[in-house]
Amino acid sequence: MKWVSLIVPLLFLVVFGVALFRRVRLYDCFTEGVKEAVPLLLSIFPYLAAILILSSLFTASGLSARIAAFLTPVYRFLGIPPEISPLVLVKPFSGSGSTALLSEIFASYGADSYIGRCAAVAYGSSETVFYILAVYFAGAKRKRALPVAIALFANFAGVILGCYLCRFL
Repeated sequence: MKWVSLIVPLLFLVVFGVALFRRVRLYDCFTEGVKEAVPLLLSIFPYLAAILILSSLFTASGLSARIAAFLTPVYRFLGIPPEISPLVLVKPFSGSGSTALLSEIFASYGADSYIGRCAAVAYGSSETVFYILAVYFAGAKRKRALPVAIALFANFAGVILGCYLCRFL
């Protein structure tokens, strides 16, 4: 067993020990924290449900494949291999869907190929934007489109730069 795997249990024991030393009522503090988490969970749930349903529909309907085919010339112009275009489209919506696409790309082209490296960088340099924004908008008083546009632009810029750098690696 590696020592790194002991960090979290040791941290837990240290916090537990300090709380006992300071005579903190651990169970009461824990239940208070859970009580505060329930309203947050209830406010986030509608956004998360909508994102999960829409991401499933986006992939299952074939819309993502059609959009990827339509954007292939644009991707090629920007230096993104067209083979990873479905991954680039699905990643902002679904982490598990993009993981499945990444596995398919690795199986088809290999992890050490240019396409495999670009796919890995695209996967690692982007985020499930709409999932994160669902959490953000659940707590935000004003819901605007600007954070969505900025996050999507940053994701896409990361993919372009990553694929460009993969040419030299």
